[in-house]
Amino acid sequence: MTRLADLLELVRAPAALTVLGDTLVGATSARGRAGARAVPLPAASACLYTAGMALNDYADADLDGIERPERPIPSGRVSRPTALALGAGLTAVGVALAFTSGRAAGLVSLALSASIWTYDLFAKSTPAGPAVMALCRGLDVMMGAAGPGWRRAVFPAVLVAAHTAALTAVSQGEVNGTNRATATAAAVVTATTAAVIPVGAATGAAAGAVAGAASYATAALPAQLDAARSPDARTARTATRQGIRAMVPLQTALVARTGATAATVLLVAVQAVGHALNRARSRGDVT
Repeated sequence: MTRLADLLELVRAPAALTVLGDTLVGATSARGRAGARAVPLPAASACLYTAGMALNDYADADLDGIERPERPIPSGRVSRPTALALGAGLTAVGVALAFTSGRAAGLVSLALSASIWTYDLFAKSTPAGPAVMALCRGLDVMMGAAGPGWRRAVFPAVLVAAHTAALTAVSQGEVNGTNRATATAAAVVTATTAAVIPVGAATGAAAGAVAGAASYATAALPAQLDAARSPDARTARTATRQGIRAMVPLQTALVARTGATAATVLLVAVQAVGHALNRARSRGDVT
């Protein structure tokens, strides 16, 4: 019998915290605040993210049997049909939640779902993988922005997508190692992203944006530089984990630049919870 703990490991449940802020970035960038209609969207993002994790392991079951036999499917704790059904079910729930926020957000969620399934089932191991994954995270931001003012969210969506593309490229070397050019490019993306975050900040929000940008760079950049110096599998895994965890500081900085205080405080709290969970974890992996 499949245990709940095994399903939570399958979907990398703690890592779902790193996606909650995407729609807040979109909503606050578009309209200056999240608003009541954006309330279901972080949950929609979490459902779609965890769906992608289940589909990832469904698609990689044979490869994981060789490279990561401890994962839930190759270890026999979760069956492939269960993983596929879970991925489909979470996708449906995520889309339904998005539609409760409005037709525009729901339509974006459909495009996001299609991108997630395309990445996991077709694009992940191809050169297009980082671009498709970047599209997923960019669309997640735009799901929050859907509606009036959505164009103002394009800039932060591009920054989130760029960070995603960089960390995904590094993640392709988690087993056999990355290369110096890929890790160096990721570090350049991080430094550039941190530098431009304060551009166009709302009146009175520049200081918060700068502080957030520094926090983001501190979270992601050291591990990427380590991978550039020594591009082996261990440093690639560490850079990937840190890149994923740096998503929340990035989201916090992008929300802070809009002057949305309540949403910024909420994301700071999400960061704190994430740090606590990371310290408490004793098995499984984020990536």
